[in-house]
Amino acid sequence: MIRDLLINATLETLYMSLLSTFLALIFGMALAILLVLTRSGGLAPMPQFYRVLGAIVNAFRSFPFIILMIVLFPLTKLIVGTSIGTTAAIVPLTIGSAPFIARLLEAAMLEVDKSVIEAARSFGASRTQIVFRVLIPEALPAIINALTLTLIVIIGFSAMAGTVGGGGLGDVAVRYGYQRFRPDIMIYTVIVLIVMVQLIQMLGDFAYKRLKK
Repeated sequence: MIRDLLINATLETLYMSLLSTFLALIFGMALAILLVLTRSGGLAPMPQFYRVLGAIVNAFRSFPFIILMIVLFPLTKLIVGTSIGTTAAIVPLTIGSAPFIARLLEAAMLEVDKSVIEAARSFGASRTQIVFRVLIPEALPAIINALTLTLIVIIGFSAMAGTVGGGGLGDVAVRYGYQRFRPDIMIYTVIVLIVMVQLIQMLGDFAYKRLKK
């Protein structure tokens, strides 16, 4: 029974984490591109817009996830029809992680050699072409690192989500481990989470090294 419980919880955690990371990457990339373009010295400088957007991103980054999840219960229910469960947890996981990955992606794109960007501009490349054919490809190894870190952070967030009905390994640890005085189950969930994080980090490091060659 414990094995089946852990397998189901692990699959729920992976479902929440992978889908949330994918959605956070989409929204985070859009935010990062806007931040890179509109900052002073960017391809479309808009300092006031950059400051406002940066402040919003920073505000969401500093929001404690467990509080953010509770605050977003009405929005979550509006989007998915319920505020509890693994699918419901994806909404706050995405919203909480998108600003985090946006800053990581912004930093990755800012590391791209300015001479490469200037060369593309001298050949008449548009802003869109520079972003998608220069900035993102050149920053891809750093983007992979950012994605790996974000996925690991989201796994940690998903465990917290389990404490308020989000399902997954966090839910098992609390309901079957803590509340039923089963420290063995809590230990099993921790071991599974450690193994999961180690595997993700290994895959991320492998992808980074391949792209850097």
